[in-house]
Amino acid sequence: MSNLFLSLIIPAHNEEKRLPPTLKAVDAYLGKQPYTSEIIVVENGSQDLTAVVTEAFAADHPRVRLIREHGRGKGLAVRRGMREARGQYRFICDADLSMPIEELAKFLPPQLEGYDVAIGSREAPGARRYNEPLFRHAQGRVFSLLVKLFAMPGFEDTQCGFKCFRAEIADDLFRVQVFDGMSFDVEVLYIARKRGYRIVEVPIGWYYQSESRVRPLTDPLRMLLDILAIRRNWWRGRYERKWKVESGR
Repeated sequence: MSNLFLSLIIPAHNEEKRLPPTLKAVDAYLGKQPYTSEIIVVENGSQDLTAVVTEAFAADHPRVRLIREHGRGKGLAVRRGMREARGQYRFICDADLSMPIEELAKFLPPQLEGYDVAIGSREAPGARRYNEPLFRHAQGRVFSLLVKLFAMPGFEDTQCGFKCFRAEIADDLFRVQVFDGMSFDVEVLYIARKRGYRIVEVPIGWYYQSESRVRPLTDPLRMLLDILAIRRNWWRGRYERKWKVESGR
């Protein structure tokens, strides 16, 4: 087991504008914490200067490292980051930092213990959404309803971009996870639930960012098709475990 406590993984596609202030805030916050940490930026298929701005920041901030992944897709980027992370806890962080970095403490000991996967939730009791247009909230609830009906009953917000995994659990899940696109969240959580891992929702404060890449007309249909494919993959043994993992319960 690595003595590194936390790996914070940021998938980044065409994020040259939003990434620098995020890296500054995250690195400054982690620099004040009593535990060891690393920040992994996984640049995947960008057409802008995402890799360049990351390398420039990393030159003076040794906690930060860049991984270049030439393929496209958030799922692919997260999988690559998780597989190369060294921390005992591995946290996915969206490049827009729509969750204030101070909320990270809610996912880690001593505030939260005894779990395998912790999901940042914008719908759990105590969560707050800020500046979100009504139509975007309604769209998000459509996604959530599809996921609840066909994959993850009992969970209110599987699509929030802030999640934490214990290292052993991340190694197990991302060893078999295959979706390269946005549905990777549902896939990973579906496998985790089928494995019997303990999944908890963590209420967070979340600030709406206007530069969304969600396509309101086609994405719900794609999500449904992906969910059905995930269920089919499970039935066919696509996610069969290659090694034994002890749950931290």
